[in-house]
Amino acid sequence: MRTFFLYGTALFFLYSCGPSANNSAETAEEDTNTAEMAASVEETGDNTLTEQERADGWALLFDGQSTNNWRGAHKDAFPEQGWKIENGELMVLSSDGAESQNGGDIVTENEYDNFEFQVDFKLTEGANSGIKYFVTEGYNSGASAIGLEYQLLDDEKHPDAKKGNNGGGTRTLASLYDLKGAPDSKPFKGIGEWNTARIVVQGSKVEHYLNGEKVLEYERGSEEYNNLVQNSKYVKWENFGMAESGHILLQDHGDLVYFKNIKVRELPAS
Repeated sequence: MRTFFLYGTALFFLYSCGPSANNSAETAEEDTNTAEMAASVEETGDNTLTEQERADGWALLFDGQSTNNWRGAHKDAFPEQGWKIENGELMVLSSDGAESQNGGDIVTENEYDNFEFQVDFKLTEGANSGIKYFVTEGYNSGASAIGLEYQLLDDEKHPDAKKGNNGGGTRTLASLYDLKGAPDSKPFKGIGEWNTARIVVQGSKVEHYLNGEKVLEYERGSEEYNNLVQNSKYVKWENFGMAESGHILLQDHGDLVYFKNIKVRELPAS
């Protein structure tokens, strides 16, 4: 009887404790994996590429220290004023909202046709800037260089948010400036926070993303696109946005805006 009792007690102990021990082991393994992932992110840091990103064809456009890969729009060199690098961040400085009157816009050294571009940006209160693409520098606007634009804007404080052709609301954050508006429900993290803009161009199709969510798409040269251009401020520029390739531009609109983790990869034509 005593032998049976001891045997039963042992079985009960093993049954009750066994699964718990297995769960503890699984939890410990998950914690280890999480720690390894965190360490990997910390080791990679800002303005660097992971091995996977390199394998996928990404190239850095900003290393956190130099202005390599960039020059002033319509210039041979990087602007001597109006832009600053500090703490691994590229800043366009404030000049009371004067468009391209301080350092001026900057453009990539290279041109791109089918590509994916990504940048982290941080807006200050009331700020206005933009990411332009298919910039050819063939137009002489007398101000900011001309190109298709992913708008960067404080929608709450900047008056441009309430302006725009093609039904209005086409000059808000992540919109295709003056042509097609991004939805009000876009996932913006707020002023003073880091957000991620992404532009994907493949063939005639273009997509704008904000913090991983697609906010608009269009096709260059389509009937819709041509109608949008005809009803916009760009109607006076012949073949606007239709260049086969062009530079990518960061805009100096006279407001303080921060950039980091700027990268691009070329894509096959669709």
